Amino acid sequence: MLNSPAATDGPDPERHEMSTMEAPAQFDLAALRRGIEERDADQLIGLYAEDAEMRLVDRLHPPSNPQILRGRGAIGEYLNDICSRDMTHKVEHLTAAGDRVAYTEDCEYPGGSRVLCAATLDIADGHIVREVGVQVWDE
Repeated sequence: MLNSPAATDGPDPERHEMSTMEAPAQFDLAALRRGIEERDADQLIGLYAEDAEMRLVDRLHPPSNPQILRGRGAIGEYLNDICSRDMTHKVEHLTAAGDRVAYTEDCEYPGGSRVLCAATLDIADGHIVREVGVQVWDE
């Protein structure tokens, strides 16, 4: 990927986040942000390892029975669905250290309903190998 082992994601006064972050070796934080905010499923899918796992917890999938997606194919189907929805996505509090990345994602549908997600990513060989996300939404 494009980032060096000690990557920086410069300050953005509207984002209120740390100005310097160490990205896991060869993981592209900018591509992650761009893929989420531009709803680019193909770009996001390319960030996952072939055997990646995604675990999601929300109102429909409590911690005792989370939604678990295994493999790039299953994760890709999920991301294609999310990215096809008419809503905005804004990444906030993006941070990285060692082989971990974390961020929050604030989303809004045209009618004003909102979704908030907090995610942690485990990175190996420049790809996401495990993601844990907790999401809540307006009813």
